[in-house]
Amino acid sequence: MKFIKTEIPDVVLCKPTVFNDERGYFFESFKKDEFENFIGYSVNFCQDNEAKSTKGVLRGLHYQLPPFAQAKLVRVVKGSVLDIVVDIRKKSPTYGKHIAVEISEENKYQLFIPKGFAHGYVVLSNEAIFTYKVDNYYNRETERGIIYNDNFLGIDWKLPANKLIISAKDKQQPLFKNADVFENNKMY
Repeated sequence: MKFIKTEIPDVVLCKPTVFNDERGYFFESFKKDEFENFIGYSVNFCQDNEAKSTKGVLRGLHYQLPPFAQAKLVRVVKGSVLDIVVDIRKKSPTYGKHIAVEISEENKYQLFIPKGFAHGYVVLSNEAIFTYKVDNYYNRETERGIIYNDNFLGIDWKLPANKLIISAKDKQQPLFKNADVFENNKMY
């Protein structure tokens, strides 16, 4: 596995070494010791989640506040998505910045999203199966979001607005400037 810091250094792109032959392929999708050695701290993933969506489904931008904040390790097992990560750590030099990474069954990339970031994705293929590990359980009271089309964030979702399929809840999220954010940069 090759680990690469993104333009927001705490967000890490994970590129696996894939072994292909006439039978198919094999790769290690997660190896705790190597991963933690690279990021410099321990992450105790406690739950795996999976979502199946059709083209144009946009999920996000979501996060949970402390003490139920979640770090995530995301990947796509079928199809392709554009994954978006927004820094919502108020004291961070990249506060309010975002990155966009295409993750697909072909490239087999994974993205590590530490605590202190909002996350969302849009499905680019006809269908996608999106899986992710989290290091804390879901807590409804601390769940928050940011509106996907906030002009300040300027996210290019790569699909026309009239082709996006968005839940009623996600259409009503607050603007970034009105969102609850992380007051410090602690990620673990």
